[in-house]
Amino acid sequence: MATLPTSLQSQHPSLMALYLFSATYILYRFVTGTITFVRRRAIIIQNGCQPVPRYPHKEPFFGLDIFFENLRLLKSGTFLLAVQRRFNMVNGGRGANTYSAKVLGETMIFTNEPENVKTILATKFREFELPPIRIKAFGAIFGRGIFTTNGHDWETSRALLRPNFARKQIADLDIFESHFSKMKAHIPLDGSTVDLQKLFFMLTLDSATEFLFGHSTNVLAPGGSVAGERFSEAFEYACKRAGDAGRAGMLAVLMPDQRNKTEIGFIHEYVKQYVDKAIRIGKGQNIVDGSNGRYTFLEELAKTGYDAKRIQDELLNILLAGRDTTAGLLSHVFYYLARRQDVFQKLRAEVVDLKGARPTFGDIKEMKYLRYCLSEIIPLGGGPDGKCPVFVKKGQRVGYSVYAIHRRKDFYGEDAEYFRPERWETIRPGWENLPFNGGPRICIGQQFALTEASYTIIRLLQSFEAIESRDDSEYREAFVVTLAIRGGTKVAMTPASAI
Repeated sequence: MATLPTSLQSQHPSLMALYLFSATYILYRFVTGTITFVRRRAIIIQNGCQPVPRYPHKEPFFGLDIFFENLRLLKSGTFLLAVQRRFNMVNGGRGANTYSAKVLGETMIFTNEPENVKTILATKFREFELPPIRIKAFGAIFGRGIFTTNGHDWETSRALLRPNFARKQIADLDIFESHFSKMKAHIPLDGSTVDLQKLFFMLTLDSATEFLFGHSTNVLAPGGSVAGERFSEAFEYACKRAGDAGRAGMLAVLMPDQRNKTEIGFIHEYVKQYVDKAIRIGKGQNIVDGSNGRYTFLEELAKTGYDAKRIQDELLNILLAGRDTTAGLLSHVFYYLARRQDVFQKLRAEVVDLKGARPTFGDIKEMKYLRYCLSEIIPLGGGPDGKCPVFVKKGQRVGYSVYAIHRRKDFYGEDAEYFRPERWETIRPGWENLPFNGGPRICIGQQFALTEASYTIIRLLQSFEAIESRDDSEYREAFVVTLAIRGGTKVAMTPASAI
């Protein structure tokens, strides 16, 4: 009968168990690794996949060169431009629309090819999902909502929220007029400098909270609102920290922040009071301070029967989109209008045709040059020919740069980086234009955002006949979660004569 070697017989039983476990684990990893390699190889051969060009790293093992360069670029406000230029640095400087690079030891794929984006967002939508890094970074403040979930949870969120963005709700412009009037009162009439970006973030917070909660934060109201201003500060801080954590990736654990926890706690308590009230209304309880018959997003959600935490999470997800993206869009519109008097005058001529009347939803839809201006602001493959299929491993992250896509000269012309709204008279891009994403995850609130932005632009151009830039510095980015302008949109505005 066979016996174990004397050297093993003399070992303690616990050590024997450790040896056996280690040997079994190594064998398991070898077998599963071999099976995975064979399967992947078969997929690559079957589909004719070719490797993508590699980024020319200075430190190719962990990609620390890109990581530290990104930190420097984010600090200087030139990150997006550098991301765009990296596509031209691969292939020995010949450039490519898809390449791979190391980021903190992880091999990622980066692309500005519309067909690849279409594959991710539409044709193979179920094979791609939001990465755990983003979900973890945003989860502390936004919980489990439409921007932080995948699969069935995401489908449930979208089905829950989409009916609340019907045209009937979007076409009610009174809510925009009320808050626009308060914002207008903050704009000097004597030619003094004003930061419109600051006002736009206040405007979109006030209007979004009224639409969502039935109660505005009222940070633009005369004298302001102590609770509203506290919520505004907390929300801005927590959003910035969420964005920073998402960009830091696995290093986010090295960014502990007690203030962030405090701010998130306040945000949740602030929203919870309105959620609890709406749920009581939904149960038929008589609440004196209700919405007085107005449509309220929150009250509609409360009728669905979902629990308070789920409703709170969805509200905060939509608030992020309703505040940050629209404020960023408006800030960029007036940043360029202040520097392009020809565009300002042409756009104002279209607005003047309304003869001072408040625009209707139909009026907004008919204003072509306004639409061109918004389209111009919003646009802010493998193998040797870049046309071959690319193999993406399970769990491998793929990043697509909308900024780079929207500045491709083969799509938008040689002046792709120049502000020229007239280009939209003739171009009709498909997946080359992704201001609101695409496929099943296309933004459900895009019409709300465009309507608010359009209404605000029209009313400002009805109220002011001239604009002057008061900041001659070069454009620099500012990231919260979305994009804003570092230094703001500092201008002076001249009140209009009677129209």
